[in-house]
Amino acid sequence: MSKPTTIFYIERILSSVAAVILLQTLYFKFTAAPVSVHIFSTLGIEPWGRIGSGIVELISGILLFRPKTSLFGAILALGTMSGAILSHLFVLGLEVQNDGGSLFLLAMIVTVCSLGVIFIKRDELKSLISKFIKI
Repeated sequence: MSKPTTIFYIERILSSVAAVILLQTLYFKFTAAPVSVHIFSTLGIEPWGRIGSGIVELISGILLFRPKTSLFGAILALGTMSGAILSHLFVLGLEVQNDGGSLFLLAMIVTVCSLGVIFIKRDELKSLISKFIKI
C-alpha cells in the first residue's frame, strides 16, 4: 500500500470510530434516557442542552462519514467533546451514575479521533483558513 492510501484508510478509520460513537449515543439523548437527563439537569441545561448537543452530534457524525466533509465533522465533534470533557472534569466528575467513566472515555476517544482527522487533513484546513484570512 502506498503512503497516501494508508493515510486515507487511517483517516477513514478515525472518522468512522468517532462517527459511530457520536451516532450511537444519540439514542440516549433523543429518548431522554435517565443518565442523559441527569447529566444535563446537573449542568442546568435540560432539555435544550441535551437536544441541542444531540443535533450537533448528529450533524458532526454525518459529516465524519463522508471523506469530503470529514474535516468539518471532526472540527464540530472536537468542539462538542471539549464541552463534554470540561463538564466531566469540572462539574459531573469522571464517573456519572456508576458508569465506570465510560462516557468520559467515549468523549476522549472521539476527541483523539477528531484530532487525528484534523491532523491528517491539516493542509486542507490551512487552505480553508487562508481563503478567509488574507495573510
